[in-house]
Amino acid sequence: MTTLVFGHKSPDTDSTGSPILWAWYMNEIKGTAAEAVLLGEPNTEAAFLLQKWDLPKPRILSDVDDGQACVIVDTNNPAELPANINNADVQAIIDHHKLVGGLETKGPIDITVRPLACTATIMVDLMGDDAARMPDWAKGTALTCILSDTLEFRSPTTTPHDRAVAEKLAADLGINISDYAAEMFAAKSDVSAFSDAELLRMDSKEYGVGDTKFRVSVLETTAPATVLDRKASLMESMTAVAAEDGVDQVLLFVVDILNEEATLLVPNDLVKTVAEKSFGASVSGDSVVLPGIMSRKKQIIPNLKV
Repeated sequence: MTTLVFGHKSPDTDSTGSPILWAWYMNEIKGTAAEAVLLGEPNTEAAFLLQKWDLPKPRILSDVDDGQACVIVDTNNPAELPANINNADVQAIIDHHKLVGGLETKGPIDITVRPLACTATIMVDLMGDDAARMPDWAKGTALTCILSDTLEFRSPTTTPHDRAVAEKLAADLGINISDYAAEMFAAKSDVSAFSDAELLRMDSKEYGVGDTKFRVSVLETTAPATVLDRKASLMESMTAVAAEDGVDQVLLFVVDILNEEATLLVPNDLVKTVAEKSFGASVSGDSVVLPGIMSRKKQIIPNLKV
């Protein structure tokens, strides 16, 4: 049976590139039949990754069959995985997020969870000496994932090891990191083709605070005005998206990569309370700027209060 390798729903660059990277390793180095798949349409930056390195878009799964062999990467949260995941045969998890709980496996499995900024960094480490055998497209994929998850080393999740691995990959490829990251972020910032609902779900995770369920959406961009110009319609769309997704509220943080700050849209008193209690912000209108806020994993989710 072919082992499926996949990341989380609403795949970003890391959840698109890392499955491709690990499937290559399993197939070419370990001799185990593996296929990278996605759990949704890749975002604009992930689509850039596929085009830049001439990679076919992995097929998109809606669920997994009973007993399907699989490797989970870039998440360990059942809410971000196929509904039938606990009836599949999960064989390994490679991740850099906190443990959530709720996954069940058929037997003991390999689990690697490390406090690094990117799953691809962990994968390069796990490959050991075999990482040198990566073709250029695989090195480029790993580099893209690391620069994406670290926001070119601006994110507080960045570790010296993430930077060192990225710099080694860039040197091997003869790539200037600043120029390449600018190209990546330009692709990430081009969201003109997406509806409001698509934007609100594009890079989002469900998270509960007490009895309140949130969809925490982050849009990382070098052109925040492009998104903020749609502020009114985005806030109007939040009600329908929340109802369809079974959450109480959508929180949208527009992260300005270059100025290293986030703007939170404030459509109602609930979000105003969240902004004030979670970030000590003073809210007077329908949005609030949060200086230094860059990371959902490290700065937003852990601080949410209602």
